[in-house]
Amino acid sequence: MSLPADDFALVAPHLAQVELERGRLLYEPGDRIDSVYFPHDGVISMMTLMENGAAIESATIGHEGALGLHTAVTPRVSLSRAIVQTPVKASRISAAHLHDAWSKSARLRELVERHTEALFGHALQSVGCNALHSVEARFCRWLLTCDDRISTNTIALTQEFLADMLGVQRTTVTAVARSLQEKGAIQYRRGVLAIIDRAALEALACECYGVIHRNYERLLPKRA
Repeated sequence: MSLPADDFALVAPHLAQVELERGRLLYEPGDRIDSVYFPHDGVISMMTLMENGAAIESATIGHEGALGLHTAVTPRVSLSRAIVQTPVKASRISAAHLHDAWSKSARLRELVERHTEALFGHALQSVGCNALHSVEARFCRWLLTCDDRISTNTIALTQEFLADMLGVQRTTVTAVARSLQEKGAIQYRRGVLAIIDRAALEALACECYGVIHRNYERLLPKRA
C-alpha cells in the first residue's frame, strides 16, 4: 500500500522495520490486535479454525495490503489465526498510532475502506474456491498468489504446512505436487518448491486467482 507524502508523514515516525520468520504466529482468534503489519516482501496467511483443530486458509496478506489495518478505525480482536507463510519483511506500527493517523488523514481512511472491501472479497472468493474447485487448481492459485508477493521463485514449504493451507491430507499434497512436477510447472524436493513454469500454473489454476487479483488492482491501484 502507498500514501501521498503528507499522509505518510503521519505514520512514518512510528514505523518499525521487522523481519518475520516462516511459521511465526502473529495472532490467534480472540487476540487483541495491538500491532499492524505492512509486508514489503512475503506472505501472511489468515487461517479459519474449527473446534476440532482443523484449519484452512481464508485469505492472504502481501505487499498490496496490511494485517490488522481495520484497527485504524477502532480497537479489534482477531477473527482468525494469522501466521507467517513465507519469510516476511514488513513495517510495523501500533494500532494506537495508526488510529491517530487515520483520524487526521482522509486518504488513509479511504485506503482502509478499500482494503477492507478487497480483503472481504478475497475471503468470499476463497469460500467458494475451497468448496468447489479441485485441490490442484487451488494449489496453483495459491502458488501464483505467493509468486506475486515474494522476490524469489522458490518457497520453503513442508507438506504439513501445505496441507493446512489447503485443508487436505498430506498424502493429497504429495500427489498434487508430484502431478505438477510431472507437468513441468514446479520442482518440489526436500521441503523447497520452485516455480518453473508460471504460464503452466496459470493455465491449471481456477478462475479465483484472476478474480481476486483484479479486485485488488481495482480497489488498491498502485501509485505511478
